[in-house]
Amino acid sequence: MSQTNPYENAKELINEAADKLNLEVWIREALLMIHKELHVTFPVEMDDGSIKIFNGFRVQHNHMRGPFKGGIRYHWDVNIDEVRALATWMTIKCGVVDIPLGGAKGGVICNPKDMSEKELEKMTKAFVRRISPLIGPSIDIPAPDVYTNAKVMSWFVEEYAKCTGKKELAVVTGKPLDLGGSEGRDEATAKGGVFVLKEVIRQKYAKGLDSLKDKKVVIQGFGNAGSVFARLIHEEGAKVIAVSDSKGAIVNEDGLDIPKVIEHKKMKGCVSDCIDATNTTNEDILEMDCDILVPAALENVITMENVDRIKAKLILELANGPVTSSAGKVLYKKGITIIPDVLANAGGVTVSYFEWRQNLDDEHWSKEEVNKKLEKIMNENTSLVIETAKKYNVRTRLGAYILSISRITHKAKEELDDEHCECWKKIF
Repeated sequence: MSQTNPYENAKELINEAADKLNLEVWIREALLMIHKELHVTFPVEMDDGSIKIFNGFRVQHNHMRGPFKGGIRYHWDVNIDEVRALATWMTIKCGVVDIPLGGAKGGVICNPKDMSEKELEKMTKAFVRRISPLIGPSIDIPAPDVYTNAKVMSWFVEEYAKCTGKKELAVVTGKPLDLGGSEGRDEATAKGGVFVLKEVIRQKYAKGLDSLKDKKVVIQGFGNAGSVFARLIHEEGAKVIAVSDSKGAIVNEDGLDIPKVIEHKKMKGCVSDCIDATNTTNEDILEMDCDILVPAALENVITMENVDRIKAKLILELANGPVTSSAGKVLYKKGITIIPDVLANAGGVTVSYFEWRQNLDDEHWSKEEVNKKLEKIMNENTSLVIETAKKYNVRTRLGAYILSISRITHKAKEELDDEHCECWKKIF
């Protein structure tokens, strides 16, 4: 198995959890398979009058617990194995935080940094026309992901209405507030990560971490999730000593002034050359001596190539799949605690679920209500993941998978009648 293939990593973890649970073959195989995947190509007229062909995907992994749910990313490195992995992780993630949704993911191969807003809108709407038969409020609900945002989701709503003849706000989440978006959605991933981290510390689950005060934190990735997390953790009294984005990284061992870094990023478009900080690289900050390392960018940044140089006491995976499966096992043996992505960044899909419910019920919750509900869900399920990991004497990531798959299995057996169960068993 290639250690950097995220889809194979996801399947390996499902098999590990299934072994621990003595899972029935039909449930195991259903979780290892993709329910449906769509590969699309579509032309878009660019600003200079040329026609460019784009390729995209929508993968629906599993819907045993409810409609498919998962983001859409625009990135030059999007590929089908990545999207399959992300869809699979979303199934597990929804089970970890116990929300009634299944996993999906989508993406378009493009470089949004080199495209105008008009070109992005045309591309988005062309993509919606291709995938519209597969999505809907009770079928599959997309959301923003890497290089997509609330504006992109508003284009989704608009084009989906043209395709179907009816405007349904619940077709996507992560929308602008005036289009049915939820209060707190823009901070949900980071805020959820902070709730998880504080609960882990409260339970004294990570060696050498008894509070956040003055703890040294390194954050790789300074997009929406990473920058908001940096601000929140800075406000909690932690000392953020290094941050990075796609263009470079900065470090100050005495602690960065995070509000100034955020302002610098807004003004200059990158964190490099920020005042009172030294420029360095994305790779170097991963290996810094720190209390908490937060990979908040893309997958596969901690691998067997650099795992022996990782010095953090705890790794909080705010990105999806930043630590490969094999590297994670090495870190576990070294006594480094990993708070896995399927728990650490689940605040995003949790508040997306809140948004979907608000749209379906024609309600609008206050930010205070959203954050209160989010904190309750993240704290309760962090505690359950820790309890499960201890019960089975396994690393935290596997504990999260065991908890999630237990819930998926319970729901699957509850929903399927005996005749259908027997049919599945015969197939597998």
